[in-house]
Amino acid sequence: MLIKNNAKSSNSDDEEDEYPPAHRVLPLPRGRMLVFNETIIQGILNVTPDSFSDGGKFSKSVEDALAQALQMEKDGAGIIDIGGESTRPGAEAVGIEEELRRVLPIIERIREESDIP
Repeated sequence: MLIKNNAKSSNSDDEEDEYPPAHRVLPLPRGRMLVFNETIIQGILNVTPDSFSDGGKFSKSVEDALAQALQMEKDGAGIIDIGGESTRPGAEAVGIEEELRRVLPIIERIREESDIP
């Protein structure tokens, strides 16, 4: 996985396209791109109290969620999806404020301990 700046120089018409096919690129803010140039294992960390996969196990403690994220990285995850809203059938939707309240503390702790995206 590689992050590239998408800004092109003024003579970019003469330059060979150096980016992979669009299906392997995720646009990021400020003209950057996340380029998937290899297979990546994605860890899923649910921090919802009604998670169907783990029963809300990681919604109660930021430190438990952090330990799980670090274990995922140790086990080979190259990226972690942190879920703040359940996808369980019949689950109630949550507002953006609640979702942020759930995910931001663990994202901040992971950033302190790891560079994993």
